[in-house]
Amino acid sequence: MKVLFIGDVVGECGRKTIATYLPKLKKEHNFDFIVANGENAAGGFGITSKIADSLFSLGIDVLTTGNHIFSKKEVLEILDQEPHLLRPINYPAGVPGNGSVVITSKSGLTLGIINTLGRVFLSTLDCPFLVTKDEVANLNKYTKNIIVDIHSEATSEKIALSYYLDGKVAAILGTHTHVQTADEKISPEGTAYITDVGMTGPVDSIIGVKKDIVIKRFLTQMNLRLEVATKGEGCFCGVIVDIDHEQGIATHIERLQVKV
Repeated sequence: MKVLFIGDVVGECGRKTIATYLPKLKKEHNFDFIVANGENAAGGFGITSKIADSLFSLGIDVLTTGNHIFSKKEVLEILDQEPHLLRPINYPAGVPGNGSVVITSKSGLTLGIINTLGRVFLSTLDCPFLVTKDEVANLNKYTKNIIVDIHSEATSEKIALSYYLDGKVAAILGTHTHVQTADEKISPEGTAYITDVGMTGPVDSIIGVKKDIVIKRFLTQMNLRLEVATKGEGCFCGVIVDIDHEQGIATHIERLQVKV
């Protein structure tokens, strides 16, 4: 089983980058599933129904998110109706939407995706370790093949989760910081891991945002409104994970970082 996971899609540039590069990538690889983090797809903050539909139309099977999931109010109208658009699973009970889903390929392969949010330097939600572990046990009723998107600020928290769930899931893939890390690996127990998949968005930016605004914020400590960079080339960041679907363990992980 071959899975493509695309790093945080940032703004219009990120969406155009996927539209340009993904068809070429699909011709080169016979992907069974494609997952992307749509956390920043709408102007850098959140996602809308229209944008979600446009990303699904490109062949993306599931969209994960993170701490900006509720930045656009209209998302509340679709979270309960669109099971392939996830919000972090460790929000309290009663919050709209779902934090996991099991999908089936045309050939009958199954894959579970869990979206969880870290707590270090972010909102204090339910424990991502315990909630995710419980959901792994729940999804195991339907599939052995599970990928976890840990949307977290702290490297240590992501690494800790990878050890906590080592051998229990096929992959733990970090998102949120927008800078791709070079620590991809497969544990002896068969869990693929990377601290951050990276950002799919504008190259000439500071993690997707216009440079002058970010620099001025650092210089003045003023809470200036952030704006997504819109000019220049885009960068496609992602990972390809090969999974032994009978055992539910990873056999290969490969980083992708391509300027488009």
